[in-house]
Amino acid sequence: MGNVVIDVMLKPEILDPQGQAVGGVLPRLGFEQFTEVRQGKRFVLTVDGDVTQEHLSAARQAAEKLLSNPVIEDVVSVRAEGSAQ
Repeated sequence: MGNVVIDVMLKPEILDPQGQAVGGVLPRLGFEQFTEVRQGKRFVLTVDGDVTQEHLSAARQAAEKLLSNPVIEDVVSVRAEGSAQ
């Protein structure tokens, strides 16, 4: 079994209150090296067998039609990942 991983992020011009909240807390916890935090979504789709180009193409279509809101989000990556566990 293989996995297709899809990452979806808010477009840069869209306000990200969750990312801002995390970004405000990091320095108080001693993590001062980070200048910005953006929150996103990750989807993992499992397929039988190895991930093929057809799987990746179908996953990108699903991401653009269902898994993201194209008005405020970008599909930033669709990739194969190691075997399912």
